Amino acid sequence: MKTRILAVCLAAVAAAGAATAADRAATATAYPTKPIRILVPTPPGGGNDIMARMAAQKMNERWSQPVVVDNRPGAGGQIAMETSARAAADGHTLLLGTTNLTVLPSMTRVAYDPVRDFAPVSLMATSANLLLIHPGVEAKSLQQLLALARAKPGQLNYASGSVASSTQLAAELMKSMARVDITHVPYKGAGPALVDLLAGQVQMMFSNPAASAAHVRSGKLRALAATSEKRLPDFPDLPTMAEAGLPGYEASTWWGILAPRGTQQSIVTQLNEVISNAITAGDVRSRIAALGALPAGGPPAQLANLIRDEIPKWTKVIKEAGIRLE
Repeated sequence: MKTRILAVCLAAVAAAGAATAADRAATATAYPTKPIRILVPTPPGGGNDIMARMAAQKMNERWSQPVVVDNRPGAGGQIAMETSARAAADGHTLLLGTTNLTVLPSMTRVAYDPVRDFAPVSLMATSANLLLIHPGVEAKSLQQLLALARAKPGQLNYASGSVASSTQLAAELMKSMARVDITHVPYKGAGPALVDLLAGQVQMMFSNPAASAAHVRSGKLRALAATSEKRLPDFPDLPTMAEAGLPGYEASTWWGILAPRGTQQSIVTQLNEVISNAITAGDVRSRIAALGALPAGGPPAQLANLIRDEIPKWTKVIKEAGIRLE
């Protein structure tokens, strides 16, 4: 009798497990079952919004369910990030993640963990900056610029688009690695900063290639290096910062799609496939290039590894520079 009861119980457990697995498989097969929204941590317009809308367009082409871009600006992107971290892990709420996801926890208190609370889906693109100086600065290379900075501590200055922007972080990483003292001059946007660099009001800045390439080619500004790991296709003769004298230097902006923690792997796989296919499309690659960025793609682990690597690097730089989100 005991043996029979045990056998019945085991059969019931097995049946329940099979039912649960079947339910999960059915959910994944049916995905998506309602509209998908992609939370974007900035207002409409700009690189973040464009990246999200490119992803949304390709998802719309794949599925009958609508995909909506939901702009949630504010607090440096915290609103979008915290909202997505708390969303149901069913694949219907996604986040357009950016570099801010990994740097904000070092600058202010946030209600999310960039590693624990998200399931990386796909890295869409990366973008490097160019180290630019005004032609009036007596330096023809990164090494000469750093030597000048050491000879005149605190007398050279650099512009940035804003406090805690990628342009400031790139400069502060250079300062930290080279041990030089250069004064930060923040602007309300990269555009005004670039105008003052052209006018010689500031000596240097890190700038997106799409915004500054024409000025470099005309000779109005001098490019010393690129912040990428590899040389940029549009500037094959321009060395990277590592090649120019700072081994190990790399500072790129990134964009990727993430889902809440606990999202089924089968759903993540479907999303990754859509994004990967989108990135290989000619129209998407052209629009990414227009932003001064490079298409990425790859498995979810690639984005997961990038996030883990970025956190300690920027934590050190932000603490040394005393950067705080106002």
